[in-house]
Amino acid sequence: MSWAISTLSRVVSALAAAALLQTLALSVGMGSVQGSDRIMSDFKGRHFEGETVLWAVRWYCRYGVSYRDLEQMMGERGVVVDHSTIYRWVQRYAPEMEKRLRWQWRTPCSTSWRVDETYVKVRGHWTYLYRAVDKHGNTIDFYLSPTRNTAAAKRFLGKALNGLKVWETPTVINTDKAPTYAAALAELKKEGKCPEETLHRQVKYLNNVIEADHGKLKQLIRPVRGFKTLKTAYATIKGFEVMRALRKGQASAFNITRDIRGEARIVERAFGLGASALAEAVQYVRERLELVAA
Repeated sequence: MSWAISTLSRVVSALAAAALLQTLALSVGMGSVQGSDRIMSDFKGRHFEGETVLWAVRWYCRYGVSYRDLEQMMGERGVVVDHSTIYRWVQRYAPEMEKRLRWQWRTPCSTSWRVDETYVKVRGHWTYLYRAVDKHGNTIDFYLSPTRNTAAAKRFLGKALNGLKVWETPTVINTDKAPTYAAALAELKKEGKCPEETLHRQVKYLNNVIEADHGKLKQLIRPVRGFKTLKTAYATIKGFEVMRALRKGQASAFNITRDIRGEARIVERAFGLGASALAEAVQYVRERLELVAA
């Protein structure tokens, strides 16, 4: 009985997510003709199907492999593509993927934030990747900066606070002892971009959760062996971050099948590929009900 209740609960969630996605798709013009035109423009001139392009981008951003290794992996599956072509795909579609999925994965589950920065090497020099997660480790935002100062901290915190619902704004922001954060928060409060009641804490052990998350992100960055420009670094890191967020289950409400294929479909639907969310949900419901009946 409990299994049946759980199944029906997942069915209802799948239908709700599908209905929301379908409504939003229609509201932004992803229906029939307009949707087809946009799909063609998204992958025009790529000489490969959109599913293949996104497949390569997802694998690169999710599994921490080099471009040459990915070239061989795709070759084993019958797709002959050069590693330099995969690089161009990542530069083009990783930022777009992050942009289109942002409203799905960026949903803080806690108002207690952990903020820190880590180092990323670009053309032989260290740059600074500012990151924020909630106390559960869910990614909130990130920002790559060539400098580490008050202005950079302010730009990042302003970006992270922008567009949040009232109930999503942080009540506590925990950072390290760097004085730049206190100064940045003071300026943002003065400008009305950060709630006055937001508490700034500087407790070292509370940032263990974001330090651990840095390590997992670095596993994806390591095969790159250094970026050439800040622009290409930021574009690639956007792909890493969004796939990390999906892997952490931050868009689980839109993962109809609750598995890795459902995660892939989240990305594909963002580009209008494959069946609509509603059609997928109906198929999923049919299969689950058949299992319940059996």
